[in-house]
Amino acid sequence: MNSMTTTPHAEVLRDRHRNRLPQRLRELTGPVDGTVELPLHIAWSGRTSYSLDRPKSRMTLYRTVLAEGRREDLERFLHHRLLAEQWPVLRRLVSPYIREVWEAAFPELLPRTAPAAANAA
Repeated sequence: MNSMTTTPHAEVLRDRHRNRLPQRLRELTGPVDGTVELPLHIAWSGRTSYSLDRPKSRMTLYRTVLAEGRREDLERFLHHRLLAEQWPVLRRLVSPYIREVWEAAFPELLPRTAPAAANAA
């Protein structure tokens, strides 16, 4: 049996994304407006220019960087506030491995549930 069959594929993917995480969300200090040009090692399959001023373009940029970027790319191109604001939608657009790793590392990204009504009659 080789090592690829003893290590589940899902855990390999989780480890890949876990190793790219910043220590704190605040380390994500990318731009909050304007246009971002991604290098080819991130945007290798097409579009490289994204407008942070257009929500759909910004969402695509974040999705691409989360999936393909290295740690330094995450810190350079993503901004902690924009990531947190977009996360409720973005979490459904990224792979489950990315979502699980980011939410485990940063509980502030976890979906908020409505508090249970106290003393409900």
